[in-house]
Amino acid sequence: MPDDPGSARSYLVVCLNPVIQTTLVFGRLAKGEVNRTSEYRVDPSGKGINAARVLGQVGRRAINLTQLGGPARDWFLAMCGADGLELRWVESGADIRFCSTIVDVADGSATELVEEARPVAEGTAGRILAEFDRILPEAATVMLSGTKAAGFPAGVMPEMARRAAGAGKRIILDIKGRDLLDCLPFRPAVVKPNLEELLQTYAPDKAGAWRSEAGEAAMRDLVAGIGREYKERHGAWLVVTRGDRPSLFWDGSGLRECPVLPVAVLNPIGSGDSFNVGVATALEDGATIAEAVAEGTRLGSLNAERLKPGSII
Repeated sequence: MPDDPGSARSYLVVCLNPVIQTTLVFGRLAKGEVNRTSEYRVDPSGKGINAARVLGQVGRRAINLTQLGGPARDWFLAMCGADGLELRWVESGADIRFCSTIVDVADGSATELVEEARPVAEGTAGRILAEFDRILPEAATVMLSGTKAAGFPAGVMPEMARRAAGAGKRIILDIKGRDLLDCLPFRPAVVKPNLEELLQTYAPDKAGAWRSEAGEAAMRDLVAGIGREYKERHGAWLVVTRGDRPSLFWDGSGLRECPVLPVAVLNPIGSGDSFNVGVATALEDGATIAEAVAEGTRLGSLNAERLKPGSII
């Protein structure tokens, strides 16, 4: 239970790898040529930031915890303020990375150009955990999303999950690899990777083959087996998004799928984060896992129709 009645619908959303996201739209992108556009935007982003923004748009209080540093920090904070985000942050000494989305209207593609994060300064993890402890009583649900910047120790996300579980909080995971595996003992409510992240975690040597049509049956068997284990051993629902293909989820008795809604996709960046919010909030409201996945699909589709990443309005 939350520590006070006001926190009953509040979320603590952790983002250890913030981004300043530039989104540029071109009628037709000419590779190797100078391409100019007057249609572009710049937004604070990162998986946790996107999820926090959508939570606010569906009427939940979201407290975002992140690390910031460098000359773009004040700009990032100003953009978060303009979006109405409730941000708590610690100094990391690391420049905020810049990423770009290139939208080509002619072929309907969105290409993501990603900068790897600069290493955070020594002591940043301790400051993050101390701030996490201060915020924890204010929220009923903890969402751990995305990757962590270089310089964070391997155990920082599992330590957050441990503390959240000890405080009786609901845990939502949208992470991968060792971070995901080491958080499972703390019984998250939902684990929602995309297919690529799940394959990177469990079968990196087979990921290419299992993304093909020929590998569909083997991939579904893998997801079903993981979903069964998560529910029986860890009490967690597994939900796996697959871009424009139906999402897969374990409903307690078998592997089910939910088709993607037919929408005019403009920018899919942030759709997985929006999907995650839909699943988490629907389950919080008493929905079944199938109903929650349908709500996640709805919010993910709304995001895909918009240029701004991590936005449904």
